[in-house]
Amino acid sequence: MLKLYFFFISLVGGVRAGAEEACPAFTGLGISSALIGTDLRVKLMLYTRQNQDCAETLTSTGSKYLNVTKKTILIVHGYRPTGSPPVWIQETVQLLLSAEDINIIIVDWNRGATTLLYHRASSNTKKVAEFLKTVIDQMVADGASLDSVYMIGISLGAHIAGFVGQMYDGKLGRITGLDPAGPLFNGKPLEERLDPTDAQFVDVIHSDIDALGYREALGHIDFYANGGTDQPGCPQTIFSGNEYFKCDHQRSVFLYLASLRKSCNITAYPCDTYRDYRNGKCASCEAFQPMPCPVLGYYADKWKSYLTLKNPPVTKVFFDTSEEKPFCLYHYFVDIITWNKDIRRGFLIIKLTDQAGNTAQSTVNHEVATFQPYSQASLLAGFDQDFENIARISLAFSTGNVVGPKHKLRILQMKLRSITNPERPQLCRYDLVLLENTETTFKPVPCQNI
Repeated sequence: MLKLYFFFISLVGGVRAGAEEACPAFTGLGISSALIGTDLRVKLMLYTRQNQDCAETLTSTGSKYLNVTKKTILIVHGYRPTGSPPVWIQETVQLLLSAEDINIIIVDWNRGATTLLYHRASSNTKKVAEFLKTVIDQMVADGASLDSVYMIGISLGAHIAGFVGQMYDGKLGRITGLDPAGPLFNGKPLEERLDPTDAQFVDVIHSDIDALGYREALGHIDFYANGGTDQPGCPQTIFSGNEYFKCDHQRSVFLYLASLRKSCNITAYPCDTYRDYRNGKCASCEAFQPMPCPVLGYYADKWKSYLTLKNPPVTKVFFDTSEEKPFCLYHYFVDIITWNKDIRRGFLIIKLTDQAGNTAQSTVNHEVATFQPYSQASLLAGFDQDFENIARISLAFSTGNVVGPKHKLRILQMKLRSITNPERPQLCRYDLVLLENTETTFKPVPCQNI
């Protein structure tokens, strides 16, 4: 059993029989290894519900815990410039095993990914993919189905998963790419990167497309967190050190983990651009009916049948998040019918208060809104708390000017309607005047048709 696996492992210098650790750990290296570079060695650590606290290294003596009749998830990390183990391993294992009785294989290629020269790590990706194919081949020979093989790849690992999928002509069950690497891959042809033909279902979360991540769509569905660029709560200056470089890129992993906690569903909306989404032009889920709009992460495959039948089978969806776990925002449209004689340009700050006195303020920083005379403007607002019963709404209008006269925004009707929970009653207020930079609080009433 696993003979092909151990033949290949001898070629890349993996774990040798008799050298297993009592409770194996991911290979930890230091900056010295990064300076001199590391030769590729691959180590596989298996977790199941029977050994979820202590990995089993797959060795020549066979596996005590691997059950090839169950789904197998292979998790492949990316570039490790300093050699430290990924911080997300244990949490990922625990959450996945809580969700489903499966095999989880952590693919440790830290020896090969640890180097200050990114192109050296990148050049190892196809070698790692060839290695993983021998492992999957043996699993299939032992009774596994390709349908039940699911690969999760982070950064360079996403392209490794894509290369494995290519070798199986797209017959793997699923690939999830978590902020697939951009440098040395942007603009490459399909065979040189992850793409929708690499598995029966390919979903991707983008969180750093302006730096370390891949900008364009790579899957059947591509989720762009906060437009795919700057993530809330991440450092904005280089003075924050290493966190400045990795925080946005790493956010894709933590968003995926948030989906496993199920404390809330992070819903995303199909749109051509993030700007259109932020301007409230893309909050419809009609294209997915009778399903709602898709949620990102582990349960995204519930939309597989719709997404894979599209022509072309590519869907880009956008969503905003809060700064901290579980990252959820609860979205509302705020429809404003103005009663001004002149155009007003500015921002609206919106605060909701429930019956217990808890408050939530919109964390979506819109572009300057234009309020045309006697017309409706629709603003998309996100709150990090969800109130089923809203007792009070506070509005503040600002043009952003610190000098000059204060302006008024006259409102004929304000309507608040939940996108996250569209079945909830819409709330309104009529005949309202907002004085610039002054918060106005009122009790909303059920909307009427006017």
